[in-house]
Amino acid sequence: MSVAKKQYKRVTVKSLVEMKSRGEKISMLTAYDYTMASIVDGAGIDVILVGDSAANTMAGHETTLPMTLDHMIYHATSVVRAITRALVVVDLPFGTYQSDPKEALRSAIRIMKESGGHALKLEGGKEIKDSIKKILNAGIPVMGHLGLTPQSIYKFGTYTVRAKEEQEALKLKEDAKLLEKLGCFAIVLEKVPAQLAKEVAESISIPVIGIGAGNGVDGQVLVIHDMLGMTKEFNPRFLRRYLDLHTEMTNAFEAYHKDVKSGDFPNENEQY
Repeated sequence: MSVAKKQYKRVTVKSLVEMKSRGEKISMLTAYDYTMASIVDGAGIDVILVGDSAANTMAGHETTLPMTLDHMIYHATSVVRAITRALVVVDLPFGTYQSDPKEALRSAIRIMKESGGHALKLEGGKEIKDSIKKILNAGIPVMGHLGLTPQSIYKFGTYTVRAKEEQEALKLKEDAKLLEKLGCFAIVLEKVPAQLAKEVAESISIPVIGIGAGNGVDGQVLVIHDMLGMTKEFNPRFLRRYLDLHTEMTNAFEAYHKDVKSGDFPNENEQY
């Protein structure tokens, strides 16, 4: 059943809660630079995530762990300059919030002041509740992230689906309710069984945005390089490629190379 959209000049954390209450799905994509963010925002995407996945897509790292505060501020600043409508959420990078709530607050304030981002995303539940409380008490909106948490990859040892076992599923449900109680405005659920994700979304009042979490949640997020087909080696079940830019770009670069070598570019109409 389709739901009438409300037109928002600017999407806020309040907007997302309103979308959930109306049954309107939330669209979310990553972006890391001005040009891409401008296109994403112009297309009407509700939320732009400046993800620490920039470590993979922009810098070629195997994990997200190498990202620093300075890296995240650089990417977030570039994105914020481009947008006129979308809510910009910025990942707090690994090592800036997990063990010390005071360090978490300092990290959060730096990102918000220096980038102009609108909200932050933190991975984890009960283990980081003190850091979340500290940040929220400073008036900074927080989006949670449960399920597969890439910053904990060495703990898990794999990127496989999380919470398939009863004990882990129960903890995920408890963590989701805790994040809602603490005051998070939304939660990302990554790579968890669809039925579990649906149960979580129905059990809390804040939006649940899924990636590899089925269609029973309140919205979806994908990494932009993946959904545009710029990456070839990454082929999870949840990924839908809307374009094959890897092939299109390769063809364009090869054509340019050929035209330069042959002297065809530039022609008489392409010079002064």
